[in-house]
Amino acid sequence: MELSDYDLRQIDTEYLGRLPHAQLLHVSGQLLSDLKEARDRANQTPDNSSRPPGSFAPWEGAYGECESPESTTPPGSEPDGADGEPETAAARTKSRKRRGKQRGSPGHGRQISLPVTGEEIHRARECGACGAILDARVPFVARAGVYVLDVVMAAPGLHVTHVKHIYGESTCACGHRTQTTPGRCPAEEEWAVALTEWHLIGPTLAALIVCLALRMRLSRARIQELLHDWLGLQLSIGVLNQTITEGGRAVAPLEAELLREVQQAQVLHADETGWKEAGRPCWLWVLTTVSTTLFVIGSRSWDVIADLLEHYAGWLMSDGYLAYRQFAQRLRCLAHLLRKARGLAESVTTEAQAFGTQALDCLSHVVEAVYRARAGPPGGVGAEVATDLARLRAACEAHQDSAHLKTRQLAREFLNDWDAIWTVVEHPELPLTNNAAERALRQWVIARKLSYGTRTPQGSRAFTLLASVIETCRQREVSPWPYLASVIAARRQGNAAPPLPVTA
Repeated sequence: MELSDYDLRQIDTEYLGRLPHAQLLHVSGQLLSDLKEARDRANQTPDNSSRPPGSFAPWEGAYGECESPESTTPPGSEPDGADGEPETAAARTKSRKRRGKQRGSPGHGRQISLPVTGEEIHRARECGACGAILDARVPFVARAGVYVLDVVMAAPGLHVTHVKHIYGESTCACGHRTQTTPGRCPAEEEWAVALTEWHLIGPTLAALIVCLALRMRLSRARIQELLHDWLGLQLSIGVLNQTITEGGRAVAPLEAELLREVQQAQVLHADETGWKEAGRPCWLWVLTTVSTTLFVIGSRSWDVIADLLEHYAGWLMSDGYLAYRQFAQRLRCLAHLLRKARGLAESVTTEAQAFGTQALDCLSHVVEAVYRARAGPPGGVGAEVATDLARLRAACEAHQDSAHLKTRQLAREFLNDWDAIWTVVEHPELPLTNNAAERALRQWVIARKLSYGTRTPQGSRAFTLLASVIETCRQREVSPWPYLASVIAARRQGNAAPPLPVTA
């Protein structure tokens, strides 16, 4: 919408009659644009837009046009109680009590007693009706204000600011009063938290709270304690949760940029680890390249990342999880196989010991040959290790039905992933291990052990988005916190998020 409700209330026939022809065309164009947009919104239903089915009007039925008339409660009928008797007025009143804090119950408001360190007046830059430029000489009347806490990173440390932001209306020469209000990002169905400048927490302080929660792995109570003891800020747990979720919503548009860079990489490392969402078992997936990392929380199904890798044409490095076998151009982590072979070589079972020693020797020879090839002229090492590979394959075929469980499993793993394991023989320039993905997960595995995961789908979404941006900035040797603060500030104003920083 180009005109706010406040603007429309000032536009009438008399106002339009006073306008010159050019300004009248300008205002008429704005009104026409708003009318068309309002009509489009009024015609939206869950059948022709992204509105959820539950947003049908009460008279349309809970399930839209497919709802049968017989399934709805006739108008004027009284709902029954649990015993089948008509519900009493007292019971209806009790059941209709709104959620949350009730009117008249004890509570408390903000407890910030810091002195105001500055004042910022937000004036309109141009008339909302005729488009004329409004300078500082135009009369301004304050109508609203918001106090914002923030921190400034300057020597010798953090400095707390408590700024009063004043919004109001400026009167144009045409007679129209243009009002300024705190910035707000349009509502999104995915997010329950608002992204707006009407917030107690400033962008840099919000980035600091995200840092303490995700990077430093502090609980909400410990963050509350640290901010109170060191900065004199008394913030509630709800404000901290809101700030972290708001940060996740702010960086959400960057996911498309992260995914695009992941899909364009020559080599992509993938891994997964267990996660909990409200006690429900999930999996935390990671896709990482040389300069980009993307996290996703979902089930341990290939479908979770199948869409992400639909257009990927490079090499996928992974461990032996069966789901990865659905990707054709794949590499296998040799470090996993080396550990398994070493375990068999140290076994007390003679058969397992012999097979493990042979597998360990073959893997070691291949790794040494690959490192020598990287230091020399381009080319594969197939001829150099051909004999070792032929002997190992014969041993795997001989032991694939072994009575010893670990021996049988490793032999079958070699046979099932033979081409993926030995791709490095023909392409020595490719990585040998999946350490990049495992290092990317290590920080968040520790966070999971301390926090026991996330509690809601929205919390999981905010966690993965923020973790992706933080890890990507670290890979590019750029501090993520000033960048995160700039993203939050831009998104609160309804603007696009700044692009991800390039490698320093």
